[in-house]
This record gives sequence, structure tokens and C-alpha cells, in this order.
Amino acid sequence: MFGAQMTLDVNTLFMVTIYVEAILGLLLLFAWVQNAQIRAVAWWGSAHILRAGSVVLFGMYGSVSELISIDFANAILFTTYAVLWAGARVFDGRPVNPLYVVAGAVIYLALANVPFIAEARDLRFLLGAGIITTYTWLTAYEFWRGRSEPLVSRWPAIFMLFAHGALFLLRTPIAAFLPWSSTNQVFDSVWLTVLSFEALLFTIAIAFILLAMAKERTELRHKTAAMVDPLTGIANRRAFLHEGAERLKRHGNSFKPTAVLLVDLDHFKSINDRFGHALGDRVLQVFADSAKANLRSHDVVGRLGGEEFAAVLTDASRDKAYALAEKVRAAFADAAMEVDGKQACATVSIGLVAIEESGVDLPTLLAQADQALYTAKARGRNRVEIASLDLVREEKDNVVPVSKQNKAGVAA
Repeated sequence: MFGAQMTLDVNTLFMVTIYVEAILGLLLLFAWVQNAQIRAVAWWGSAHILRAGSVVLFGMYGSVSELISIDFANAILFTTYAVLWAGARVFDGRPVNPLYVVAGAVIYLALANVPFIAEARDLRFLLGAGIITTYTWLTAYEFWRGRSEPLVSRWPAIFMLFAHGALFLLRTPIAAFLPWSSTNQVFDSVWLTVLSFEALLFTIAIAFILLAMAKERTELRHKTAAMVDPLTGIANRRAFLHEGAERLKRHGNSFKPTAVLLVDLDHFKSINDRFGHALGDRVLQVFADSAKANLRSHDVVGRLGGEEFAAVLTDASRDKAYALAEKVRAAFADAAMEVDGKQACATVSIGLVAIEESGVDLPTLLAQADQALYTAKARGRNRVEIASLDLVREEKDNVVPVSKQNKAGVAA
């Protein structure tokens, strides 16, 4: 009676697993059709569809040859875990070698037919568990390698994959202490029921976590696109003003010196007129690269529009800020001497304002840096000028909007 009930439970579990795997696979494939940019979802959906097929073959045990219901079914099962791993590589932009995808299945089919392994059920289980664990842990490792991308859903995926692989690795040693039916049939195993139920829960959970990862990445990309200048790859005006204001608020609480730079490319219109807008765009990219390379990692730099850039330097005294600004100016002049084989000879003028007191907002500082930039233009360009602290104090309660109108006679 107990044995019959156990068989019914396993069979029911198999049927539920088939439906669940198929539905989850179709769900992931449908999500991929809706957003074909994230190709990894198609790999993951295919893994679930293949797994449903492997479970169908397992369920045919006893009615077809073991070559189909055991060997071929296991080969497909191992391939599903390989496809899951391949999807993780695709998700983070890494190449997939088809040989590695089928390696697990090939190794199993080759070794499972070796006489002493074919006759030992535990060895076959251990071989299969080792293959599954390897692919599962490789998948967890791929997600861990991409941890620099701020996706919260990566971490539960890594944990679940590691735990699932560990359970399979322990499959044979634990099975030795669990009761097997008197008929000695594989589908009457209590341990197989436990593993099957865990696998069902895992496949449901991991499918939704992977779907969440894809959705989270899409949202992150949309958010990044709204905050990043597409030409230069640095913060756009909106993002710079927001992040710069946040830095100044923190400055007010920590009483650390802060500086603001306003940068304008010299004679940029003439560069476009002489060499075309394509080269002009390259010059803007060269400046953005120079600024990122020569400012500190915690400084905020952004493109305000056209050929105008700005930066907020936290924990930077007036002398330190001037040294950084001069470093950016000199590095850009050197890098932009020749751009794409053309003698662009591009330079920048920089206006700098430094404060050691709180209560001054970003528009005020940008306005004063604008005055210093006007001075730099008037004194010959390709230089750094520092705004008077008296001007900063005078404008503390009277914000002057940033405008290029006050340097119309000398700019460009």
C-alpha cells in the first residue's frame, strides 16, 4: 500500500513537473519575444522546454528501453543545465562555445555505458549529479562575475544555484542512508521524491528570479539612458545637476572643501566648420575621456549641453581643485592636438570656484564659475581661472542663472 501510494505521488509529481517546466519555458520565451534585446531569456526558456521533454522521457521508464528513458533522458537533462549556464554567459555578454554546452551529455553517454559504471546505480547517479553540479555552479559563477552591475536579483539567483548544485552533489552519499523500495525500482525511491520536489520548487523560483533579472536590467538601462549623455557616456545635464546638488548637501554636513568647474571648448564652432560635425563629436568624446581619466573616481562630471561641461569636486581645497583642473586642461590639449588624423588642436577654458563653507547651492557656484570662465576666455583661452570668493559670498543669497550671454563677445 505504501509503495503504491509512493508510486502515485511520484507519477503525479512528474506530471506536475512537465506542465510547470513547459509553462515556465513558454513564459520566458514570450518575455523574450516582448524584449528581444535580452537574448539570455530565450536560452533560459529553451532550457525549461528541454527539461520538460527530459521529464517526459523519464516518465516512460518501464515502457520503453532504458537507452531512451534513462540515458537519452539524462543527456537532455544535463543539456538543460548547460543551456542555463550558456544563458548566464549571454546575459553578461560572454561568448558561448557549443562544445561546452553538449560536453556534459557526451561525457555521461560515454561513461554510463562503461560496464562497471553501467552496472552500478550509485556511480551513475554520482556521475550525473557531478555534471549537474558543475553546470549549476558555473552558472552561479557567471552571475557572480557580473556582480558589478547593480542588479539586486543576482544575489538570490547565485544563492539558489549554489544550494541546488550542492544538493545534487550530495545526492548519492545521502541516498545510501535512505530507504529504497523492495522492487529496487528507481521511481520508488523516497530520496528521488525529495529531489524531484526540490527540483520543482527550484525550477519555479529560478525562472521567476531570472525573469526579474531581465526586467531589472531593462529598467536599469532605461534609467541609465535617461541620465547619461549618449555621445560622451558621462552624466547629462539633468543627472549632473541632481548628483551635484546631492554632493553639496553632504558637503554642508561634513564641512569639507568643495569646488565646481565649468568647462567650455575653445573655438568649437570653427572645429565643426573646418572638419565637420563628426570630428567635432569625437573632440567632445576625447574631452569626456580626459576628464574621467584625470579627475578622481568620486568626482562628478557631466555635459551641460553643446561644448559645455561641468564638474563637482568634493573634498578638494582651492589648490587641489586648481591642480586637478589644470591637469584636465593639459591632458585634453595633448590628446586633442590630433584627432582621427586631423590637426584639431582643440583646447578648453575652465572657470573654477572653491568654497569651504556650507549653504551655497549649485546654481550659485555654477554662476560664479561662469564668471571665472568668462575671464579665462578674455585672457586668451586654454587656461584655468578662479572665481573670487567675495563674489561667491555676494551671490550666496542671490542665485544668478548660468548663461553664456555674458561671454558672447569672446566665446566660441
